[in-house]
Amino acid sequence: MISITVTALVFGVVFLAELPDKTALAGLVLGTRYRASYVFAGVAAAFALHVVLAVAAGSVLTLLPQRLVHALTGVLFLGGAAVLLLRKGEDGEEVRKPRDQSFWPVAGAGFMLILVAEFGDLTQIMTANMAARYDAPFSVGLGAVLALWSVAGLGIVGGKALMRRVPLALVTKIAALLMLGLGVWSLVESVAR
Repeated sequence: MISITVTALVFGVVFLAELPDKTALAGLVLGTRYRASYVFAGVAAAFALHVVLAVAAGSVLTLLPQRLVHALTGVLFLGGAAVLLLRKGEDGEEVRKPRDQSFWPVAGAGFMLILVAEFGDLTQIMTANMAARYDAPFSVGLGAVLALWSVAGLGIVGGKALMRRVPLALVTKIAALLMLGLGVWSLVESVAR
């Protein structure tokens, strides 16, 4: 069963956390060089794979005692908030342009870039945490993948315009505050139970 509340919460947190990430900038670079639909296909497939892995890892955590899971997720959310608040701005990575501009080479370049860059990334860890926290793997996975695809689409098609209107520092601070709130909430629940 899908929980709209969990899906919406996960979407919001992952969306805000992914916006200032280097992969959004890499998607923007790829989108300026190649056909957007080809790039999006590869990027979307890589993000879907990452979400499946994160939800599977988070679902394993649900086998642990709930008090421990809440404490662990609280600490990890607080760590994620600290990472967002303390990290320096990252430059977009240079992506080599394949000679062949057809679907498979372009989608493959997008897939490989995201697959490598996002492995163990903050949003993947957050997704695993939320899968453990809410014990609603499909809802968490749906929210996370839709958020990642949305950020990728924005980065590929309209990232420059978005960043002109919404300062990256503001987006980062909002994401950090949300994670800080979730971390405190999880820690309070671990003590209250």
